[in-house]
Amino acid sequence: MNSEERKDHILVVDDDAEIRQLLKVFLEKHGLRASTAADGKAMWRVLDKAAIDLIVLDLMLPGESGLSLCQKLCAETHIPVIMLTALDEDTDRIIGLEMGADDYLAKPFNPRELLARIHSVLRRARAMPDTPDQAEPKGRLHFQGWILDTVARHLISADGVVVPLSGGEYRLLRVFLDRPNRVLSRDQLLELVSGKEAAPFDRSIDVQVGRLRRRLGDDSREPRLIKTVRGAGYVFTESVRAED
Repeated sequence: MNSEERKDHILVVDDDAEIRQLLKVFLEKHGLRASTAADGKAMWRVLDKAAIDLIVLDLMLPGESGLSLCQKLCAETHIPVIMLTALDEDTDRIIGLEMGADDYLAKPFNPRELLARIHSVLRRARAMPDTPDQAEPKGRLHFQGWILDTVARHLISADGVVVPLSGGEYRLLRVFLDRPNRVLSRDQLLELVSGKEAAPFDRSIDVQVGRLRRRLGDDSREPRLIKTVRGAGYVFTESVRAED
């Protein structure tokens, strides 16, 4: 394997040709491989031909929107997604997180901040390895009629229905299943899931918890599995049994 093949491969999806070229040059200058696409169709063509480690996805795209593409990527792949949003579009950022994006960055941004986010998301993704020769124990985790398959990284309901998880959803659920009946603050959850400290008024973990509750059919008004502890955070209330 040559040195080029060992580099992380980043796909930048943005309809602005100048941004695509600037980011490609910048990322390659800092030791990454970089491919670009102007829209969703071009993105899928790249994914068909190359192994991509992370996608930087602009939400304002011609044709199919970035939000729709984000949802499909998170449902069909385990590729981490960093979404780019307009500066003041809080709604887009929240919807993007709900659809499974791993992180977001508001435009305009400093390329060095994007580079730091890329490295952070890649580190988090590798903390939950997919390959069998790495250290994470493989098997199934049972709780309240559900099964989390840690090899396929999806949920199986009591009646056998497979529920796919985005990378962020899988990491958050693993954090809860590894720490049942323990109150975890928002800051702790953000650090464990995202590897970063919470900014003031950062409620992204609340969005992720809400998304995970919906996957589990856990009514947010009276949740049974992931309960809110007022002023403290969240607690996973069920026992967990591991199966090899």
